[in-house]
Amino acid sequence: MSGTPLDAALTAAATVVMARATYRGPDRTPAELVRNRRDWLLGLIARSSALRAEALARLPGDHPARLLFHPSADVAAAAARLAEAGTTTLERRVRQCTERNQKLKGKLDSLRRKLRYEKSDNAGLRADLDAARKAAADAEQEITDLQARLAAQHRRLADPRSLAAALLTALPPDADAALRTSLHDLVAPPRAAASARSRDLRVTPLGGDDHIGGSCLLVESGDTRLLVDAGIRPGDTPEPPRDIAAALQARPEAVVVTHAHADHCGYVPALAARLPRLRVVATPESCRLMPVMWQDSLKVMQQRADVRNSYGGSWQPLYDRTAMDDAVTRLEELPVGVPRRIGDLTVELFPAGHILGAAGAVVRAGDRRVVVTGDISGFRQESVDGYRLPDGARGADLLVLESTCCAEKHDDRETRVGDLVSTVADVHAAGGRVLIPAFALGRAQELALLMRTRLPHVPVLVDGMAKDLTRTFESAADLSIFGGNVAPAPRPPAYDSFTEGVVIATSGMLTAGPAVEWAARILPEADSAVLLSGYQDEESGGRRLLDDARGGAPVHELPARHGTRSVPLRARVDQIRLSAHADRHGLLDIADETRAAQVMLVHGVPWKQRGFRQTLDVRGHATARTAPWQAT
Repeated sequence: MSGTPLDAALTAAATVVMARATYRGPDRTPAELVRNRRDWLLGLIARSSALRAEALARLPGDHPARLLFHPSADVAAAAARLAEAGTTTLERRVRQCTERNQKLKGKLDSLRRKLRYEKSDNAGLRADLDAARKAAADAEQEITDLQARLAAQHRRLADPRSLAAALLTALPPDADAALRTSLHDLVAPPRAAASARSRDLRVTPLGGDDHIGGSCLLVESGDTRLLVDAGIRPGDTPEPPRDIAAALQARPEAVVVTHAHADHCGYVPALAARLPRLRVVATPESCRLMPVMWQDSLKVMQQRADVRNSYGGSWQPLYDRTAMDDAVTRLEELPVGVPRRIGDLTVELFPAGHILGAAGAVVRAGDRRVVVTGDISGFRQESVDGYRLPDGARGADLLVLESTCCAEKHDDRETRVGDLVSTVADVHAAGGRVLIPAFALGRAQELALLMRTRLPHVPVLVDGMAKDLTRTFESAADLSIFGGNVAPAPRPPAYDSFTEGVVIATSGMLTAGPAVEWAARILPEADSAVLLSGYQDEESGGRRLLDDARGGAPVHELPARHGTRSVPLRARVDQIRLSAHADRHGLLDIADETRAAQVMLVHGVPWKQRGFRQTLDVRGHATARTAPWQAT
């Protein structure tokens, strides 16, 4: 952990301690004391203001570690917790990956020796060698990615605004009110009050309004402009929000991200690269998850660019690593229920259910208010509770309501979970395997928790990006997912050695990733099953598989890097919907509870939105067109 702000602080404190005979022990150097008695040293810093004062004098005036020696014990303790949380998890994973990489390299060397002395061409050994070589390369890349994220987090904690925002989150509830005010003013410096005229509130959808993907909403008051979300539109080559040019022209002060799914946060690095003063505001959980999502999206975009451009194309990823690292340094944590100024506007986040860290936003301009739900759900899931509206959301001027499932009535969630558990249990009892393609963030962790609690005797592997996100998810949620019967998939892959149990793998629509590789092995097995757990786009591999299975096709064409590949279709194929969105009745409950002057529908399909608007009208809710809106 050499070189972190926390290590610098501990070394300075250790130097002071070793100069005192009272504390001198068997450790001969400050470095040994830091290494051997870290927790004792942290406790001593928290208890002794004199030690903090002496250690403070040993650090440069602009060093970020000086916060650990603040005269206020609350600030010092919060800074220590923040430094530990910001680096320990990533550094531990770097060490784990390095150790795993050494083992893989040893296996690779062993296989090379076996191959060298093999007299005949052994196809199986060559396959093992190729798998070990790829696993070693993957481990090297993972170490590089983790080190890049760790460096970006260090830069973030050295930025005064980001550090102050994180300290506000880490401070105990009973911390000094004046201290909270000072930190808040550092995050959001006070400005002269706007005139009454300039407090008019304007809302303009820039993407993800009459379609799903590329969510982006512009909110304006006076001279202040902010965006709520900046997502990508998924596809073979991801695209920015539909009207991103208007967002760039508005030059917003901040983007408030409702949650870490790519269709809501995926364009933030590109936006931050073009707007150097842009603040990126989200819940602490989303601030942990978004860097992982951005990193994976960049890797996928680079792979797609390589393939397309090998055929003479010229497409480039929407952002590069520099932009991604810069976006990480801009992350500004905002816990739910805590108002924060952004120019003439005030933002308060509230829990929205859906996935870990998901939040709706109440945006105020004077006495005008707009409520943006983001993706929302009211039912409890294994990993997150339902939404909770704050008092400030009730009676707002405008409710911007997602409408993904506004034409659907979901079955009772416990019934759907029971169907899934029963199907998996039956397949496992028959000696088969179950593949569940799943979206990497939210759905994969929900499924893993369901398997762990409902079927603890069934082995479960989590593979692909879902594996990496689950580790971050556990850290951000203080939740155990891996353990018991649930484990991360090994490298090299256990396609043939994992003979019974459940595999949860990305991608959720069977368009690419390890889910496709697992499907190639599992679809030919008559006793096995592939269970699609969510929405399948019309052009997705999952939808084509469903159509083939329902039509009794003997073979299925799986996506491949260059074209498709045929596999026998003998396994059971089914779809089990475990939506994390509110259905028609849930959305009506939100509208009834908010009782806003007007309701605008976004994040949906036009024909479904038209029908739902009519229902809202019948229920006494005035609706606004999905178009630019202004408070009257």
